[in-house]
Amino acid sequence: MNRYSDAYRQATEQPEVFWAEQARRLPWYTPPTQVLSYDDQQHARWFSDGEFNICYAALDHHVAQGRAEQPAIYWDSPVTQSRRTLTYRELRDQVAHFAGALAGLGVRKGDRVVIYMPMIPEALVAMYACARLGAIHSVVFGGFAPHELAMRIEDAEPTVVVAASCGIEVDKVVPYKPIIDQALTQSRHQPDACVIFQRDLHPAILGARDHDWGELVANAPFAECVPVKGSDPLYILYTSGTTGKPKGVMRDTAGYAVALAYSMQTIYAMNPGEVMCTASDVGWVVGHSYIVYGPLLHGCTSVVYEGKPVNTPDAGSFWRLIETYRVTSFFTAPTAFRAVKKADPEARLLGEYDISSLKHLYVAGERLDPPTFHWLDDLLDVPVIDHWWQTETGWPIAANQPGLEAMPIKAGSASLPVPGFNVQVLDREGEQAAPMEQGSVVIRQPLPPGCLTGIWRDPQRFHSAYMAAFPGYYLTGDGGYFDETGYLFIMGRTDDVINVAGHRLSTGEMEEVVGGHPAVAECAVIGIHDALKGQVPLGLVIPKDDFSGDELTLENELIARVRETIGPIACFKQVLVVNRLPKTRSGKILRKLLRNMADGKAFGIPSTIDDPTSLEEVHAIMCDRAVGSALIRHA
Repeated sequence: MNRYSDAYRQATEQPEVFWAEQARRLPWYTPPTQVLSYDDQQHARWFSDGEFNICYAALDHHVAQGRAEQPAIYWDSPVTQSRRTLTYRELRDQVAHFAGALAGLGVRKGDRVVIYMPMIPEALVAMYACARLGAIHSVVFGGFAPHELAMRIEDAEPTVVVAASCGIEVDKVVPYKPIIDQALTQSRHQPDACVIFQRDLHPAILGARDHDWGELVANAPFAECVPVKGSDPLYILYTSGTTGKPKGVMRDTAGYAVALAYSMQTIYAMNPGEVMCTASDVGWVVGHSYIVYGPLLHGCTSVVYEGKPVNTPDAGSFWRLIETYRVTSFFTAPTAFRAVKKADPEARLLGEYDISSLKHLYVAGERLDPPTFHWLDDLLDVPVIDHWWQTETGWPIAANQPGLEAMPIKAGSASLPVPGFNVQVLDREGEQAAPMEQGSVVIRQPLPPGCLTGIWRDPQRFHSAYMAAFPGYYLTGDGGYFDETGYLFIMGRTDDVINVAGHRLSTGEMEEVVGGHPAVAECAVIGIHDALKGQVPLGLVIPKDDFSGDELTLENELIARVRETIGPIACFKQVLVVNRLPKTRSGKILRKLLRNMADGKAFGIPSTIDDPTSLEEVHAIMCDRAVGSALIRHA
């Protein structure tokens, strides 16, 4: 692996040389002379004296370089039965005029704008318009509860809130305007104005400080790009925090652009002009990085999908997208494909579509369990690439990197660390763990370009949450290990390692075993309190749609399967068959919440939950089976 090894070594030993070379690939107003510097707490800052604008680099530059008539985005909305194509020129013009409208409302460089929108082209227009002005955007997932929206408005203190009149789900319309109004009544900060994009299915009634998007843009001037310093913030993206107060992850401008452009070439193996489809949402970091900014920085076309992996209209939705738009690289979360596998276990719908354009399939957002990997790998003739990263890092930490050098794929592994990420595994004492020994996965400072530069208005929280546990390292919060060949295996959050009678066991390993049963579509294993052993595992499984067997028999088969594979030491004696697992809107199973439920602790319904009724269903089953208070044991 000479190309990879050389790149990784240089990025580790000579980071300034390595990243200066990558930065030269992008258009600068003023090229940086200071590639790497440090703040007062010795946290890395990249390209701080350069002048840059990510909107110019992603749109205006490509228009000037001959891509004006190339599609920049394809919008595909099965929930509204609508499709649109915007070329680079059309998108640039819409962005420039909306930026002019925002400027007319008083938005200036450094101001904040909160964006509360579904997966429609106008969400991208709003984000780029903020970047064009040097304003800082904060996208809140459309449909978040008023209280959660209010907390983010209070923290970011936006000059303007931009929203759509509604979001559209598979079976309902969600009016956004009442949510915004309620959030603003709860917030101590009040924006100067709200801009509402009216959707035909549910137009909103506007109030005194509200402006109609269409009317505002019709009279708005064409705004030019405002140069900003490379280290100036591009956006704030809120992620959950242990205190209940969300953390406002801050991302810089130029370092982020350089990292994304590099990743598009080396990790996603994309060529300018090709089509990337990322089935996520602009409310999450995946949407920011690989729907909005990454593909367009690289001169590619991005698919903006307002739909689900199933039920819009069926489990063939992803295959249809690949065929329709001749997608080269497809990226989504493992949970999406588990939903597809559950609805169409034999993938019969795949046969209806021509997906020959596809070169690579990528999954991230949670661990890709080996059963789902093997299902996809057996199904497709392209590499299935698991890669690992976080909201905080903004782009992949570890991945197979076919654009740099293709590597053998190992089920359950995110492959090798990406150049720039000096990944290590430390034991409890802070010493390097031996191969195959699990520990805390950390990244040695300096973090590469593209990673968070702090927590908005809370520098101490940034240090205490990420940098204090192991001085000199960034704490990812994930546990894992390196194998003998240097492949990284992420086994889940460190709090998903359970202690059974003094033995530390990974619930991720148990999930591999349970998920490998042919009748299981999806599963989660959590550790719950046990008076004798400290903790014991509890399995929750969703059978495939075509499962017609006896549930008790399935439960006992799974218990025997774990006992045989991991051993009696796991004490895996409890399985519950459920219809759904409570998840966030980005597809992550709410394991901590499930643990609290099983342990009889107080719990609330989090704002990030996709379907609150799934929580109620699992809770009812736990109560019925007396989980936690009176353990149900199977022979």
